[in-house]
Amino acid sequence: MMASDKRMHYRVGPGGEVSGEITVPGDKSISHRALMLGALAEGDTEISGFLAGEDCLSTLRALSALGVRIEHLQPQHVLVHGVGAQGLSGAASPLDMGNAGTAMRLFMGLLAPQRFDSVLIGDESLMRRPMERVAEPLRAMGARIETRDGRPPVHIHGTPGLKAIEYRLPVASAQVKSAVLLAGLRASGRTRVTEPAPARDHTERMLEAFGVTLVREGPSVSIEGGQRLSATAVRVPADFSSAAFFMVAGCLAAERGLLLRNVGINPTRTGLLRLLGQMGADIRLHPHGASQRGEPIADIEVHQSRLRGIEVPEELVPLSIDEFPVFFIAAALAEGETLVRGAQELRVKESDRLAAMAQGLTRLGVENRLLEDGLWIRGGRGFSGGIIESQGDHRIAMAFSVAGLAARGSIEIRDVANVTTSFPGFLELSRAAGLRIEAA
Repeated sequence: MMASDKRMHYRVGPGGEVSGEITVPGDKSISHRALMLGALAEGDTEISGFLAGEDCLSTLRALSALGVRIEHLQPQHVLVHGVGAQGLSGAASPLDMGNAGTAMRLFMGLLAPQRFDSVLIGDESLMRRPMERVAEPLRAMGARIETRDGRPPVHIHGTPGLKAIEYRLPVASAQVKSAVLLAGLRASGRTRVTEPAPARDHTERMLEAFGVTLVREGPSVSIEGGQRLSATAVRVPADFSSAAFFMVAGCLAAERGLLLRNVGINPTRTGLLRLLGQMGADIRLHPHGASQRGEPIADIEVHQSRLRGIEVPEELVPLSIDEFPVFFIAAALAEGETLVRGAQELRVKESDRLAAMAQGLTRLGVENRLLEDGLWIRGGRGFSGGIIESQGDHRIAMAFSVAGLAARGSIEIRDVANVTTSFPGFLELSRAAGLRIEAA
């Protein structure tokens, strides 16, 4: 699958059963951060289980353009030769983040305190996404950052000598928190970030793995500027967000059970497990304990389940944000009504995911109502066949692929090339699990 081939579609046949054991690719969030912190560290960082999808490769290429030598030894095995906190050099041209919003926002924090200027760009989708929520706290630290009406391109005028701030996030956001912490590494004083609800803590865990001291106090985390990073080995677990599609597939059609191997179950990521549990899903965890980087790992066993609609607790929304597209597929098949509120963050992802899912569900005959900050769904009737516009959003495309298991006719999903940004091999793995899916 070529990421530039916008004509690619999926055709998903109706019905089927999923079963067996599968392992999804490595965690995207952790792969991004391992590359970045490995670049800033002193010494060589070895990354195994690396996600060789386009998003993470954009990060790899950007760091290479900044003077970091990175050896991509095998698809899932990378060696980063760290240059230290002050060893980056200016790139000769704009840094292209492709479709990777995480990369662009974290690079803003990484590059703001450098001695050189940088420009961040991306693909058509990324160039529409908001960047001011990251730029605002960085400017409060003294950074000089310019956007175009709040969106890329992002012009970063390197500003050594940033000053620490105390910043209270208006909404829970791991990307904003991470960007501020990365800038805080080079700021004078102690930078403190307070979040209104828990968001992903991969950055904090990995900073500590690289030898950085953090102070955690309830909803706040603080970092003292000027600390050095020491290279380490990073083993990346399987991506929970990628496994989510197969969790829901298992709930729909795994009569004999489906086992997902070595999945990262960081509690700031696994809101979907709690939501599916509230819906009555038969999901069993077989923990491995924590990896050497402090990320908990488990095998996840899923069995076909009779689901019921729920009202999603708003405190679980930040812990489930990337999984909502496939959660909406589960909700469409659950008996009764499901309501999600407080999920306006979905409006500014790779697409407006609330609108895209509402449109797709309507085309497949599911009664729903699009809300300003969420979605109401009446489930239990299954799906008709139809044509889905994915809006070029990988998670929309993969979510509707799962819907085929409970459809009465074939589903065609258009513009699926960006699936490779986060889940290389999705088509082949889906077939191996039992989905009736093919590229068209």
